[in-house]
Amino acid sequence: MTRIDTLEIGDTVVRVSGSGTPLVFVHGFTTTAEFWREQVEAFSSRYKVVRINLPGHGVAPRPQGRGYTVQAFANDVLDVYRALDIDEAVLVGLSMGGTVAQSFTLSNPERVRALVLVGATSHGLGEDVNAGNVLKAIDELGVVTASQNVIERSFGRAASAELIAFAKQEVAQTPDFVARNAIASLNASDSRHRLGEIRVPALVVVGNEDVITPPSESVVLAEGITGSRLEVVAEAGHFPMLEQPEVFNRVLDEFLVANVSQSDQKRGVALSQQAV
Repeated sequence: MTRIDTLEIGDTVVRVSGSGTPLVFVHGFTTTAEFWREQVEAFSSRYKVVRINLPGHGVAPRPQGRGYTVQAFANDVLDVYRALDIDEAVLVGLSMGGTVAQSFTLSNPERVRALVLVGATSHGLGEDVNAGNVLKAIDELGVVTASQNVIERSFGRAASAELIAFAKQEVAQTPDFVARNAIASLNASDSRHRLGEIRVPALVVVGNEDVITPPSESVVLAEGITGSRLEVVAEAGHFPMLEQPEVFNRVLDEFLVANVSQSDQKRGVALSQQAV
């Protein structure tokens, strides 16, 4: 079994496994690092897998005196890079984590080897989880029930009851004040006019049954990021890496081989030629 180290870095709690080129995984709104659990064994033998629990999410600290915004989370990701001595990494973001990943890439392009956006958008989230609807649900039902109701709608038809129960348990950990701050910031985020500035290899993945961030939103991302690849995963909703892990891992692996492994080989050849 793969060894997983748990580190507290600033207000984040980070799970680290494997070695090699870093893959930094950022989860979505009210979800956790455990939503990337199916990628640990698949990639830790060849890569350094870094799964971040953002502040206020999962087991991470939730101090009252800080912001829980897209920009604040992007700064937290930078703190993780620095603490782990990561110069550059493949950055993988789910949903809100995809928004964080876009913000991070635009601010720190030299630190992103390649970008992977899963169930993400360039502008807020879909109508099902816009800030007004989410905040109203939190007011009427409480944050736990509101978050779990979103989870109910997030999975595709093939998802098991056990998988949905796992997800509902994870999102129940995010407190009211974190969820309110995060959803407001997410709703206001808009990278549409800046997608052309992203110059790294990019993969956009979405489930064909995703009603939280519909496939049309991923089309916008893929068309806006020059040279990016769009992959639609069948029989999956908002969490294709959990719902169809074998398919997702194959797609991610192919992207990494083409854009990271082959690049590493070329770098090695270039360095050896310089040495000669």
